[in-house]
Amino acid sequence: MKNSFIVLFFFFVTLYSTIAQQIIDWSPEYELTFDDFLSKKTKIGFGDTYQINSTAGMGFSFQMTNYEWMFTKNFNSKVTNTFNKNAAVLVAPNLEIANSLLAFANYQFDLVELYARKFRQKLYENKGAFSNPTFFQPIYNEIQSELNERHSEAGEVSNLGIKSEVLKELHQEVLAEIAELGDFCKDCKPPKAKKNIEEKVQ
Repeated sequence: MKNSFIVLFFFFVTLYSTIAQQIIDWSPEYELTFDDFLSKKTKIGFGDTYQINSTAGMGFSFQMTNYEWMFTKNFNSKVTNTFNKNAAVLVAPNLEIANSLLAFANYQFDLVELYARKFRQKLYENKGAFSNPTFFQPIYNEIQSELNERHSEAGEVSNLGIKSEVLKELHQEVLAEIAELGDFCKDCKPPKAKKNIEEKVQ
């Protein structure tokens, strides 16, 4: 019998109907619209409160044999950044605020992608042939903590996008950082590290 192990780990879980689930994978070409907020709680033009729950989140899962595990270093495709349309909520008293919240949701989706790429990079840099299958746990905890802190700070300083110029500046910073991690998109293959001559001689 072939000795193998299966590891399934999901960091981001959203409860939703399996009948009509609509999940969007992050793409540089895709921009969220009001049509992506399908929760029954979504309301625009009522009351005087506003709320945004974009459901963008990072996930990680893999399944492989011991042999595959030893020789696998690129986990880019195993780290996802998705948006759950059925669970997404947007509540605003008017269209102006609704547009601000939508802009913040797009910022958040891109922010999650940035940290998904940071996570992929850390996995690539830290995975060894004999690494324990749970080696990624502390890495994830660190990345998720940084993501939560940055998201919270952005929401506070931009008032969830109401301060549009502030959010625009924050968003441009995130997009620039995403571009710097071009080797760590979901479908990308990171370049192999080149050993210097001294290391080869030793």
